[in-house]
Amino acid sequence: MNYAEALRYLLSLTDYERQRFAAYEPAFYDLDRVRRLLDQLGRPQDRFRTVQVAGTKGKGSTAAMLTGILTAAGQRAGLYTSPHLHTYRERIRVGDALIPESEFARLIAHLVPAVDVVNADSTAPCLTAFEITTALALLYFAQAGVDVAVLEAGLGGSLDATNVVDPVLSVITPISLDHTAILGDTLAAIAEKKAGIIKPGVPAIIAPQPAEALAVIQAACQARSAPLTLIGHDWTWAVRESTPEGLRFDVAGPNRAFADLHLPLVGEFQALNAAAAVAAAVAAAAQLGAQLGLAEAAIRRGLVGVYWPARLEVLGRRPWVVADGAHNGDSASKLAAALVDVFRPRRIILVLGLSQGHNLDDILDALLPVVSSVARHDPPDVVVTQARHPRAVDRATVQAGVAARGIPALATETVSQALELAGSLADSADLVCVTGSLFVAAEARAVYGAPGSEWRDPVPY
Repeated sequence: MNYAEALRYLLSLTDYERQRFAAYEPAFYDLDRVRRLLDQLGRPQDRFRTVQVAGTKGKGSTAAMLTGILTAAGQRAGLYTSPHLHTYRERIRVGDALIPESEFARLIAHLVPAVDVVNADSTAPCLTAFEITTALALLYFAQAGVDVAVLEAGLGGSLDATNVVDPVLSVITPISLDHTAILGDTLAAIAEKKAGIIKPGVPAIIAPQPAEALAVIQAACQARSAPLTLIGHDWTWAVRESTPEGLRFDVAGPNRAFADLHLPLVGEFQALNAAAAVAAAVAAAAQLGAQLGLAEAAIRRGLVGVYWPARLEVLGRRPWVVADGAHNGDSASKLAAALVDVFRPRRIILVLGLSQGHNLDDILDALLPVVSSVARHDPPDVVVTQARHPRAVDRATVQAGVAARGIPALATETVSQALELAGSLADSADLVCVTGSLFVAAEARAVYGAPGSEWRDPVPY
């Protein structure tokens, strides 16, 4: 089996990332079948330590920062995230290195017989692509000899495939309304599922939360005797400088303080994520004991070396071209604030495309006021489009949503065409923001030849 065959096999399976969301059905997310698969593989998850990261926003950035710090501290650290931007292999990496195509293919071939055994011996739906990918990641980390792996939950927490591990630490980043058809339409309901990663007696690092969500998480920690650390209370941060090149900030915790840290990610909200990553690294060091020599230098090196694309990523200048995967109201609000505060453009032109399952009204509520405050609407300030991804929302739907708010919008078939059109509308003092979906941001990165965008899978995702 080669890489193309392995990827084709994986994508032939049930894949809720590529399909339109159905109503929530617990049977779709049966952790028992994942455990049976891992049992067939010799329980690879028991051969290294793990840190779980869940949340609505910032979980990928936080996981990447934590992995960077652990690597700088001398640990062989794995990172499992989703979705990917350009190649499926981005989801599984050790340090900065993606899983090689040959290893991906070899391990899928190794997994197939075990998958067949589990599927044949189960009354539940067959294993999904994400569940098998999670098993693939755990098996790869075990065979690669990692010391610790940072696992980002794909969706929710309690029934996410990553929740089969016994972690040394749980991290929950800010929670907001997203994927409400699956996770629930209240912050409390979503928080209950995210809090499912909190394990008995295992320390939990919790980012600032809405009161409704925090109450649920605190109750879960108390019920499971999980030591609780609150970012914003036990650990604090303060931004010194926020520029298009990144952040300078301070982080302080119990008997620890780190002054003038540098992070090459844009937006003040990333300092919150960094504070969570630093607190998690310190807590992980306590859990791992002598295995991890965490010095301040490791924290500095780990943060300054973080690369997490398509999050307020600058693709071009004069005019500014920024790509961001904001796909709910909360993330769009943070994006809107950063566009004004960091870049101070004369005018903002949106290139907007969404994926199914996200709330168009919430995103427009956050972004259109910023456009209107600096716009002239002649020519239009919004260009709608759609990614090639199977779950892309039809551009006509997005265009109608914008027009209903009294703002004219142009539409193009592809992201590439949208960028060309937006560029023709922009002057050197303007800013073009590509957002609404990570898949739209990924296609924008490819147009601009951003690092990593040269990766191509032989099977379209």
